[in-house]
Amino acid sequence: MLKKGSFLRELPIIVVSALIVSIVVKTFLLHFFYIPTGSMENTLQIGDRIAVNKFGALFSEVKRGEVVVFGDPDNWLGGAQQSNDPKPIALIKSGLITVGVLPDPAKQYLIKRVIGVGGDNVTCCDANEKLQVNGVSIDEPYIYSGDKPSETKFNIDVPEGFLWVMGDHRAASADSRYQPDSANSGMVPLSKVVGRATFIVWPIRNIAIIEKGNDLKEIPVKTNP
Repeated sequence: MLKKGSFLRELPIIVVSALIVSIVVKTFLLHFFYIPTGSMENTLQIGDRIAVNKFGALFSEVKRGEVVVFGDPDNWLGGAQQSNDPKPIALIKSGLITVGVLPDPAKQYLIKRVIGVGGDNVTCCDANEKLQVNGVSIDEPYIYSGDKPSETKFNIDVPEGFLWVMGDHRAASADSRYQPDSANSGMVPLSKVVGRATFIVWPIRNIAIIEKGNDLKEIPVKTNP
């Protein structure tokens, strides 16, 4: 039987060990975010909590159709909003976010679906108003009901080391299409990718594996003539 005094002496070690494990998991394996906007509806709802796989992004290529979280490439989000919480509460929240107890509010991050990877040509749109990737028209069942694949016309060649990303709620997403004056003309550097969004973990009614665009994955890489 564990004595009370022994437990109290070991409690700090247990707490510190748990914090270290939490930080390691958040740094290298999983990062939790909540969704603050409707730009990925209906795949993700405002207020959803998601798990982002960081480990996979370190050791495998990001693929078309995957939903990724990435750091703001070039001030897409504008100036950071200031918290209205009292300073002590803000510090406590920041600490809990750091160790992974609370989901990150994603104020410095965005979440979008990968439409084009390095070497791809992405075009809007064909005669049936579908996006084309490397000349192949794609079906996008994840697009928000009533939205067109894009109201904005474009013809983009994605450089190696970059991604072309779009929100599933196309009419409510300030994505690659709307950043022509940014440093990389709307492209997201791979170095900014935090990881792949894999699961909705909360609320319970929304728990699900996040859908990948399988039609996009099957498109061959563009080849030069």
